Amino acid sequence: MLIAIPDILDADGVARVRAAIDGGEWVDGNVTSGPQAALAKRNQQLLEDTPAARKAGGMILDALGRSPLFVAAALPLKVFPPLFNRYAGGQDFGLHVDNAIRMKRGTDFRIRSDLSATLFLEDPAAYEGGELVIEDQFGPQTVKLPAGHMILYPASSLHRVTPVTRGVRTASFFWLQSMIRDDGERRTLFELDRAVQAVAADRGQDDAAVVQLTGVYHNLLRRWADA
Repeated sequence: MLIAIPDILDADGVARVRAAIDGGEWVDGNVTSGPQAALAKRNQQLLEDTPAARKAGGMILDALGRSPLFVAAALPLKVFPPLFNRYAGGQDFGLHVDNAIRMKRGTDFRIRSDLSATLFLEDPAAYEGGELVIEDQFGPQTVKLPAGHMILYPASSLHRVTPVTRGVRTASFFWLQSMIRDDGERRTLFELDRAVQAVAADRGQDDAAVVQLTGVYHNLLRRWADA
């Protein structure tokens, strides 16, 4: 399932994250690459586990927790601490797939990467190129969202970032381990949740059909969840 989630950060939130990261220490983006990705990746990345990265990452994690749409779509179990990258001067990231397991260096924290997320942190009018192209079952999907908006998609997807030919594309990216490993099951639960919310808005939370559908949702979640 590929879903755009608007307004993870409002304009003030974007400004606060950018204030934290723009003056940080940026290094070659291949510090987090696997062997395949390193052949295709040309960008810069904010050095991990620095005060700037921790401060900005904490703001993003707090914002994710306040987004009902994100929680319903991802059903997150673990979230990798957000990372930050930027592209300029023709830099790009060729077609690749994300590593199945992501480990935080120097710790025992690791996740299975069920979902990948990109949170855009730059006004799309401020740069040219830099589209995230995701190979979906219905063909390539091209994504370039307003600052503060996020795209969530299966980490198993082939994807790339097109060359940035003007300006600078700045974003946060990270991975999630969902309580629901299977993308099809996760999609079913998300669609059921949206339907329950729509019926509840029309009939009220105490309507018999709403109560029954809510029970179906939780029983499916109970059957499929890892945690």
